[in-house]
Amino acid sequence: MNLLFANDKRGAFPASWYAATAGDAPDYDRLRGETRADVCIIGGGFTGLSAALHLAEAGLDVALLEAHRVGFGASGRNGGQLGSGQRQDQQELERMIGRDAARRMWELGQDAKALVRDLVVKHQIECALKDGVAWAASSEKSRRWTHDYAAFLQERYDYPIEALDAADFAQICPSPDYQGGMLDMGAAHLHPLRLAQGLARAAHTAGARIFEHAHVHDVNPNAAGKIRIATDQGHVLADHLIYACNGYLGGLERKVAARVMPINNFIVATEPLGARAAEVLTRDIAVADDRFVVNYFRLSEDKRLLFGGGESYGYRFPSDIRAVVSKPMLQVFPGLRDVKLDYAWGGTLAITMKRMPYLARLAPNILSASGYSGHGLGNAIQAGKLMAEAVRGQSAGFDAFAALPTTRFPGGAGFRTPLLSLAMSWYAMRDRLGF
Repeated sequence: MNLLFANDKRGAFPASWYAATAGDAPDYDRLRGETRADVCIIGGGFTGLSAALHLAEAGLDVALLEAHRVGFGASGRNGGQLGSGQRQDQQELERMIGRDAARRMWELGQDAKALVRDLVVKHQIECALKDGVAWAASSEKSRRWTHDYAAFLQERYDYPIEALDAADFAQICPSPDYQGGMLDMGAAHLHPLRLAQGLARAAHTAGARIFEHAHVHDVNPNAAGKIRIATDQGHVLADHLIYACNGYLGGLERKVAARVMPINNFIVATEPLGARAAEVLTRDIAVADDRFVVNYFRLSEDKRLLFGGGESYGYRFPSDIRAVVSKPMLQVFPGLRDVKLDYAWGGTLAITMKRMPYLARLAPNILSASGYSGHGLGNAIQAGKLMAEAVRGQSAGFDAFAALPTTRFPGGAGFRTPLLSLAMSWYAMRDRLGF
């Protein structure tokens, strides 16, 4: 079974609040017969669209292939949080790769946020970009850690971030589930599908050729150094290839698939809360908490609670997503038990063992980026730009990520899913018991 088609109707966006409020998106061309390109990109999410935009602006002939619609996958379904740094915290990164390399990762994280903001302004993308993401601590031990980490960022990285005790946090987020946390006003949140569609329009205007409904089923480099990328109705003959598939890669590239694992995550949107929105947040920020399976939430422009929580492994989404997500939502906000859930949807992202992106040069003319591990809004858009630069021979940023340690998932493709499911069940139990 292919994750591209396991849970969704071909060529149709899921019934999400994002899809309902994104506005009309243009239908891009379908690939028929043979076409040639300097660079072929597989995947029309943040990574692929960013790569296409930056390559087209540099004057290269680009063909982007998307199996469904641009922004169809995780790029158009996620929590919309543009976080600081990397998915791993800086203390852990310093232990993993040393202080100098960790500082480089921090700087790249800062660059990623700036890149997204610059693209939104430059291309006039109306995606409701707002400043502010809070980290919520669900225990006293976690609160102490967040305060220590805030001090660490201020002292080591000269980064302004505000530590909040329980009373201060409750002034912003009046949930009985949290004991404090920290507030990062340098981070942001936005409407991810509108951002993806805006990047697609910008790439198309710059000259990139975007082909939707183009499911790639075969990739063949030839002796002449060209790469033939075959779809159901046509193929591209290209000098360079970029894999930008993330959780929807499937078996298309085995080296990447061994290190990048798809998992499913779920979101609900309540009915508009009106004045009751203050029971959730008193400021227009986003929140992510400290649990191993993270809960994350924010208010929409029309004052709905957008709440993400719960994960699954394998191909199929659960039959009742509302039931899956309402359980953690009501733990965080028990007063919303009477509120209707108007939308519920799932999406497939991808994780790595180290929870850092996996960028790789698979051949001299084949690049891949994926495995953003829940930090993909900034990482993915930056990775697209870094691959565009690497194609043009400027690979310093790409090489910094490619040098990160990467580990294959144990058990191979057949056993990694049940092994991870067991591990996640263990961590979920730890969350429930407050360890």
